[in-house]
Amino acid sequence: MTSVRPTPAEVAAPLPGDDRLDADVVMDRAFSLAAPPEVVWPWVLQLGRQRAGWYFPRSVERFFPPSRRGIRRIDPALQQLAVGDVVPDWGGRDETLTVLAVAAPYSLLYGTQRDNIEMTWSLHLAATGGGSRMHSRVRLAGVRRRWLAEYAGGFFDWVTIAGLAGGLRERVTRAP
Repeated sequence: MTSVRPTPAEVAAPLPGDDRLDADVVMDRAFSLAAPPEVVWPWVLQLGRQRAGWYFPRSVERFFPPSRRGIRRIDPALQQLAVGDVVPDWGGRDETLTVLAVAAPYSLLYGTQRDNIEMTWSLHLAATGGGSRMHSRVRLAGVRRRWLAEYAGGFFDWVTIAGLAGGLRERVTRAP
């Protein structure tokens, strides 16, 4: 599976959303892509259930029903996100993410409330020599069982972001 380990500098760096809640748990993941932020950004914008899906590599998606696979093209109809837009999310029929901030082509910040837990999810792209680095930070507040969020939630976050890394790599390197 793809490495999604952030550098110590990435973990220490402030990201959009860090000031939005007093987090009990913070999960940082990061990975490199062989495409600049301007090429990766359209793929990030269209993420989400009932949108382009959540990207995974073909080797993983072949086990999903076709309706659950992420699309493999840029869809012009999915290229607009603005503060306040609501994107359906996994985790339940009514779960959503609300766009809190957008700074194209570098960062997208979502927020959500799930029972007593408030969450922000920051996706940040940084240009590197000819490519980019994607940094994902999930912040959780109102967590009652911190160990459960850190270990079980951390494992789920790792699997999801590792899948996203592999799926995005395939898409940005094979895109026209």
